[in-house]
Amino acid sequence: MKGGTGNPGLGRPEWRRIAVITGAALALFVTVRELPTGTSLSHMDFRVEGGNVIEFCDPANPQFLPVVAVRSPVTLAVAASGPARANHDVAATLTLTTFSGKPIAPEDLQVVQTRRMHLLIVDPSLDDYQHVHPEPGRRPGEWVFSFHPRFGGVYRVFADFTPVATNRGLYSEAEIAVDGPPNPVAAGSQAPSWTAVREGFAFTLSPSSLPIRAGAPTSLRLSIRNVAGGPVPVQPVMNAFAHLVAFDAGRSGFAHIHPNESDTSRPPDPVRPSFTFRLTIPGPGRYVMWSQVDLGGRETYAPFWFDVAR
Repeated sequence: MKGGTGNPGLGRPEWRRIAVITGAALALFVTVRELPTGTSLSHMDFRVEGGNVIEFCDPANPQFLPVVAVRSPVTLAVAASGPARANHDVAATLTLTTFSGKPIAPEDLQVVQTRRMHLLIVDPSLDDYQHVHPEPGRRPGEWVFSFHPRFGGVYRVFADFTPVATNRGLYSEAEIAVDGPPNPVAAGSQAPSWTAVREGFAFTLSPSSLPIRAGAPTSLRLSIRNVAGGPVPVQPVMNAFAHLVAFDAGRSGFAHIHPNESDTSRPPDPVRPSFTFRLTIPGPGRYVMWSQVDLGGRETYAPFWFDVAR
């Protein structure tokens, strides 16, 4: 009978292979632990006790969000870097923190539609709408941006972003005052219209049925044609061929929706492109829907005023 130690079923090659695998696993473990962890915020940092708090939004189920009337789990503040005047570029700083005061930095937000944050800026008349993307500022929680207001008045800034910790869309709002004469046309006094002409292109927004009713899902088709004939040079903007943003006359909230045609590798009809959308508006009243498309490298906006019945 032979003596010996160790596992008689394993020879030297097997032990060597086990040692190599174990060493590689330990090295991988150490490397992963040394990598940056990303966000330092957790889901609990975006929880607010009590009622009347805005809900996180499922991007697959777009809806109109009453941002002003409810509390947000984040705090948003906007301040101009200098005098804010109509028909001048305005530089501003946005400060974004959790409800408990923790700064929300770039690593705390997901990239959605090519950007970490979308700002939807609109004047009191809703005739001046701009979509801008702030960049990180010098300090955590600070974001800088600029816009070009056409009118005087208190502009409302809606922020649209997705925290890494929640993986759901979140929203907040703030205001910035602009000096200068306001638009003499009051919000909601514009005549309802499903057509608009901008920069030589005719835009038509066609609902699947009329009237649009509060609480009922609505399908919409946006079509574009060149007034002079010829092609319509639509190209992707923010990972989509078109975007729609709706506001109510009181600017109490917004809806930001993307087309059902999500594959940007399949170009639309070059002469009469069209895109379909789906949205549910909860309350009756007067609304404006702004479309945003890129036509040959130039972003173009077109408004559509409409009423929602009970």
